[in-house]
Amino acid sequence: MEAARQDDNLHAKVLVGLLVGALLGLLGNWLGTRDEDAKAVVRFLADGVAHPIGQVFLRLLFLVVVPLVFASLATGVSSLGDFGKVGRIGARTAAFFLLTTGFSAVLGLLLMDSLQPGAGFDPSVRAELLSSFGGDAAELQATAAASETKTTLEAANKWLDMFLPRNVLGAVSRMEMLPLVVFALLFGAFLMRTRAERREQMVGWLETVSEIMVSIVGFAMKLAPFAVACLIYAVVAKFGADLLAKLAAYVAIILGAYLLQLFVFYPLLLSFLARRSPLEFLRGAIPVMVTALSTSSSSATLPTSLRVAKERLGVRPAVAGFVLPLGATLNMNGTALFEGALVLFIAQVFGVDLTLGQQGILVLMCVVTAVGAAGVPGGSLPLLVAVLAQVGLPPDGIAIVLGVDRILDMGRTVVNVTGDLVCAAWIESKEGPRGT
Repeated sequence: MEAARQDDNLHAKVLVGLLVGALLGLLGNWLGTRDEDAKAVVRFLADGVAHPIGQVFLRLLFLVVVPLVFASLATGVSSLGDFGKVGRIGARTAAFFLLTTGFSAVLGLLLMDSLQPGAGFDPSVRAELLSSFGGDAAELQATAAASETKTTLEAANKWLDMFLPRNVLGAVSRMEMLPLVVFALLFGAFLMRTRAERREQMVGWLETVSEIMVSIVGFAMKLAPFAVACLIYAVVAKFGADLLAKLAAYVAIILGAYLLQLFVFYPLLLSFLARRSPLEFLRGAIPVMVTALSTSSSSATLPTSLRVAKERLGVRPAVAGFVLPLGATLNMNGTALFEGALVLFIAQVFGVDLTLGQQGILVLMCVVTAVGAAGVPGGSLPLLVAVLAQVGLPPDGIAIVLGVDRILDMGRTVVNVTGDLVCAAWIESKEGPRGT
């Protein structure tokens, strides 16, 4: 109970940090629009002071992601006991991820189709946004172009590299987590086949690695209230309330969709599938949501997710260690919702009507690209450039929304990680009493 109270106090401070950082950012942006000297000072504070402080916090979290994912997933798989159980839980987890991600993409499209926020968008505002964020959009296009394939052989090798690269360490250094997940799954599965004494030694070692990584996260979280204030200040000071007002309808609809997912769809799944009290569950998940909101990263939130699932939500370690690392890599419900909504919004801004068939293809592409998105801030954006081109929209159109993406990134990360916890709760309920 004492640890839970400390968690709640810390995350209350993080929320205060978010609010203070946003208010200071708005003030800085307002001052910067009225005086060039003030603008230079605001820019220096954002880039030279706030950004480094925020990055120290984020990088401490990213530092532990690779060993934690490997140790948790390998331990989780080996603790399940046999290949049949791994296959059963794996199949349920994959089905949950695919169905909820598909639902999310459809929800985003339905809301955008119904409310049409991009229809009648001011052409002068569109031109201003394209000009302001064109450089960032060009970088994303270059990243997307570098990953394009021109032949069947290149496409086949690209898919192989996604799961089984020649150099797994090189892939992981680029925050491509799927190869690490595959390696950890194989390691854990074949660890089950080793002699009992050796298996117990290795599991003990892996559990120690997990505990150390979680301790490092605990140290990093002491910086969280200050770091989060700096991260939000650095973003808000640059775009301010004016940009938010221009894109208010788009932002409001996507944030509303996130709320529907969090407080309608997930509670229904908790009630009917996991047989859990949604209110009690969501209250217990608050530390995970706050961490996701402040870091905008599923990977950086994973240590908190693992601890909360085991200590506050009653998920057994083997299930949490299996489902949550997979979810941080593969289960991107909020990302799929955002991608579909963003593509339709840009289509409306440019006056392009997407047919029902094109929107059906878009749903499939959102599910696939959401799975491939890196669990880091803005990780889905390069993939979105390719989606825009695929449905006949100008890839540089993404510049229209780049200025407010950090706000939406925070929200979609909350949806992503909460979905992982809901899946873990469902799997826990299907596995029966502990020890069976």
